[in-house]
Amino acid sequence: MKTKPSLTALTLAVALSGCVSQVEPPYSEQAQTNLGEDVAWIAQSADAKDTRTLLQLLPLPEVQTLVDEALSNNPGLQQTFITLKQSRISETLANADGLPDVSLSFDGSKSKDTDTQYTTSVDVSWEVDVWNKIGNSVSAAEFASQSYAATLQAAQATLTSSVMQAYLDIIAEQKIIEIEKKKLVALQNSESVILTRYRTGLGTLDDLDTARTSSASTMASIAEYENDLATAKRTLAVLLGRTSLAVDDLTGEENFPDVVQPLASMPEQDLARRPDLIAAYYDIKSKESSEMVAYKDLLPSLSISASLTDSDDTPALSLLKDPVWTLLGGITAPLFQGGTLRANLASAKLDTLNSWWAYQETLLTAVQEVQAALDLEHSYQLRQQYIQQAYESAKRSQDNYSSQYRQGLVDVLDLLSVTQTTYSLEAQLVELQRNQLSNRIDLGLALGLGVSS
Repeated sequence: MKTKPSLTALTLAVALSGCVSQVEPPYSEQAQTNLGEDVAWIAQSADAKDTRTLLQLLPLPEVQTLVDEALSNNPGLQQTFITLKQSRISETLANADGLPDVSLSFDGSKSKDTDTQYTTSVDVSWEVDVWNKIGNSVSAAEFASQSYAATLQAAQATLTSSVMQAYLDIIAEQKIIEIEKKKLVALQNSESVILTRYRTGLGTLDDLDTARTSSASTMASIAEYENDLATAKRTLAVLLGRTSLAVDDLTGEENFPDVVQPLASMPEQDLARRPDLIAAYYDIKSKESSEMVAYKDLLPSLSISASLTDSDDTPALSLLKDPVWTLLGGITAPLFQGGTLRANLASAKLDTLNSWWAYQETLLTAVQEVQAALDLEHSYQLRQQYIQQAYESAKRSQDNYSSQYRQGLVDVLDLLSVTQTTYSLEAQLVELQRNQLSNRIDLGLALGLGVSS
């Protein structure tokens, strides 16, 4: 008869080991070997360089200062950091479940025919983690914290790239305003030429009205671009966490700084570095551990409790000088809970499966982002080359048409048209350059470059 409990426990252990080997999903192991390393990226230009951080793409002290300010003061990033701290507390709570609970009680009682009796009691209870269920709960909390830590890294990288791109946006808006102002000066010079020719009887006032229409339209465009510049500065101020919404302390670069093109084929820059993939991986690990906890909730649990108690007529004598102690152990097993435990298990399985597909979605997004950025880099290079050729031709045409108009050889509409085209192409070059530099930052972000190496 005495061997029956041992035989029962052994049977349960064997059943559990078989259950664990069959149930634990291999999704986390599959995720480690599925990082898109077999993707054939398109060839990059020779100026692509090995980089480790986003700030290496735009190595300017002023940008470093702005990024440091954003990382310290951005409200959204600080909330993500607090979420990580909360997950660390969850780890502490999960670890506490594996430790004994100790409580101390002291009370006094008095009846009609007896003196006051004082009782002191120390109670200790502990759930023995026979099946490592508490260990699985701790693992789930730890993996969740690692997932949150990777999410924080992703948020830091995204914020850093946004600050860098906002910095480029401000430079671009300033350059476009300068181009529009140069165009306005050219159009106003055309007005002077038209007025001079009219006074000498070589033109009409219709030509002057046409030129003034173009000038007024350009002034409207300048007002629009100045508002865009103010908006870009406010956007950067919000990223920096400034309540004044002003960034007047920028030095104001006149030209675009060089932005390095990150190399996509370096082993240090494969998709394994992407923090969102890391977060998705640890989320799978956390869900797998939680699933094991749900399995083990179906199994018996062993608890041990001990109590030290002493009573006497005075508080001092009742302080456990001659205590009575008891030690109890018990096994409890779930028999019927209306299907709750099995429903929890089924839900945990689906959570694990869902985390696996979330990882797959994140991986596909990562591959798409890298390939899209590489394609855009190639496109921007070609477009800049052709727009540069068109701009140089338009500039020569503008000089020729200006001279020919003074001689009365071409119509004023031709002169205004080539002027508009010249400055429009120059503005397109600025836009293309800004977009190319911004895309290189996007490429670095897609490759998993972070704030620190």
